[in-house]
Amino acid sequence: MATKIKFGTDGWRAIIAEEFTVENVARVALATAKWAKGKFQNPSIIIGHDCRFAGELFVNTAVKIFLSEGVTVKLAKGFVSTPMISLGAKNYDCSLGVIITASHNPPAYNGYKLKANFGGPLAPEDVQDVEDIIPETIDGAYLNVSIEDAITEGRVVIVDLETDYVKHIEANFDLDAIRNSNLNLVYDAMYGAGQNVIKRILPKTHLLHCEANPSFYGQAPEPIAKNLKELESFIKEKGNIDCGLATDGDADRIGLYDSKGEFVDSHHIILLLIHYLVKHKGMSGKVVTAFSVTPRVEKLAELYGLPQQTTKVGFKEIASKMVVEDVLLGGEESGGIAVKGHIPERDGIWMGLIIWEYMAKSGKTLEQLIDEVYALVGEFKFERNDLHITEELKQQIIANCKGDVFKSFGSYEVKEVKTTDGWKYFFDDERWMMIRASGTEPVLRTYAEAPTLEEVRKILNLTQETICN
Repeated sequence: MATKIKFGTDGWRAIIAEEFTVENVARVALATAKWAKGKFQNPSIIIGHDCRFAGELFVNTAVKIFLSEGVTVKLAKGFVSTPMISLGAKNYDCSLGVIITASHNPPAYNGYKLKANFGGPLAPEDVQDVEDIIPETIDGAYLNVSIEDAITEGRVVIVDLETDYVKHIEANFDLDAIRNSNLNLVYDAMYGAGQNVIKRILPKTHLLHCEANPSFYGQAPEPIAKNLKELESFIKEKGNIDCGLATDGDADRIGLYDSKGEFVDSHHIILLLIHYLVKHKGMSGKVVTAFSVTPRVEKLAELYGLPQQTTKVGFKEIASKMVVEDVLLGGEESGGIAVKGHIPERDGIWMGLIIWEYMAKSGKTLEQLIDEVYALVGEFKFERNDLHITEELKQQIIANCKGDVFKSFGSYEVKEVKTTDGWKYFFDDERWMMIRASGTEPVLRTYAEAPTLEEVRKILNLTQETICN
């Protein structure tokens, strides 16, 4: 019996050679082509892959399916980031974008993301429509399709999305301000698809893991503190680095470090971006954040007179708002952030450049800029703990959450619970904890915020003790 293929919060992901096979990619590609044909006259699809194992093989499989269905193809030259595909979908007026990537997942995974023609994630209902028509079997006739012949005939056009993306950056940033600022910067690509961009635009930047390594040296390319120890050590050993930027496997998520080698999480980045865009650039618009983001964003939005909305986790929920409303910023806890003036898509490099431009133009350190934000919303720390537990225990914990079993976690008494997407337990105005099952990995995530990191970790430990016993 054929494997049932399901799209999670951000595409379909599976282990290479187990469920992520040529045949299954062909099945998904066929559903993609048929959906596009049902929605568009003379549909076209732009497609590329990141730096993961066998990306080119899986792209070629999908391209052959698209061609066999009469769909025109724009094929990315070399490896590309997810933002490059999304920007390409918009720039080349394509019906749909596809990128073969498993984003931040461990190296054994690959995946398949769908992008809309406006330059962001395909709407959840459209993704569901594609999933619903994935066939159980597929005819092998597509294997005889020649991509070379299709290029000659003009049915496949090769596009240089990396150069397009670099030109887009050059048109939207004051790169000279960064280049002339004497800022000493470091960028860690985590062996991902963003590795060439910083080399091209800011060549004096120190570079880490900016070369091909499809196994990511055995490390999941997710830009969180536990995965960025080399970047942290580099900053601490050098002693004169102003800021460190990291992006994930497909370069749509951001990680950031200050001059002391301390990790700056997405909550702080979101607050910094709002502060810069409103106070220094005079911009306005709605702030849309996922359920797992700090409530301090609501506080800052209120201070600046900006409307704010909280969505379910998954960037496609945020992107759907950015397409139809005047949104200044959309952001997630996991490092995916988008801003007005770009595409409605997460983009780690773009967000990093905004922070670097902010530092260059203000003449202030990252720590000083964070202190400015603290003066407005109060100082806080945040951490996430991913629990790799049995499915049985995970389901029991979820059932307990649904049944309102948890009234306290150690000495922390629950004052309020919000259930937009998962369970967010508020202890007081400065402390909260959240429980949510991942939509892309077999883990249960716990999140906490408090005035100090020591207390955050105490809350997370008490949470684990409470829910796992």
